[in-house]
Amino acid sequence: MVEWKHSRTLVPYPDAIAQMETRVDAMIAGTADEQIWLLEHPPLYTAGTSSNVNDLTDPDRFPVYTSKRGGQYTYHGPGQRIAYAMLDLNRRGRDVRKFVWALEEWVIQTLAEFNVVGERREGRVGVWVVRRDKPLTAFGLPHEDKIAAIGVRLRKWHSFHGICINVEPDLCHYDGIVPCGIAEHGVTSLVDLGLPVTLNDLDIALQHTFTKVFDAPKD
Repeated sequence: MVEWKHSRTLVPYPDAIAQMETRVDAMIAGTADEQIWLLEHPPLYTAGTSSNVNDLTDPDRFPVYTSKRGGQYTYHGPGQRIAYAMLDLNRRGRDVRKFVWALEEWVIQTLAEFNVVGERREGRVGVWVVRRDKPLTAFGLPHEDKIAAIGVRLRKWHSFHGICINVEPDLCHYDGIVPCGIAEHGVTSLVDLGLPVTLNDLDIALQHTFTKVFDAPKD
């Protein structure tokens, strides 16, 4: 059974980490169910385990937190839906790549609810959108913008962290980092793509598509 938790106010990053730690410890002890936590953070940057300090181009702009999730630098802030996925991979399959693929698929199917084509790219974790509304690059290729980031951590095959999808964040806030270490591509959001989607709209889609991607766990 998966519990869905929804925070309506901005959650400080350290508080979120502490709550996830407590929840996962309880799951490991067998005293709590799996949980999907939908929330927003105040503006901040996080540095994953693969981060390069040179990718933090404006360290004084927002608070910067070191994170034990995989990945590099990313931004969190209002207008971005975060879905922290605390799931038991002992029951869902002990396969990290398959789990990351499932998280990407969850995002892709959620975006499809709004007729947005989200795509994977080899060597780039996350979900990307081809911008055919923009001029071609200098190499004659379409622009690609990132719309969702993924970062996970495991403890005894129980997952922390999860996904974040840009609904209507201030995209200028990404200027203080090289998002996920990729300088040659941009960042977008559902509203930036011209879609009047709200966080509530996205939450409904996330719950609908979750059951399609993540089969009921088998004991």
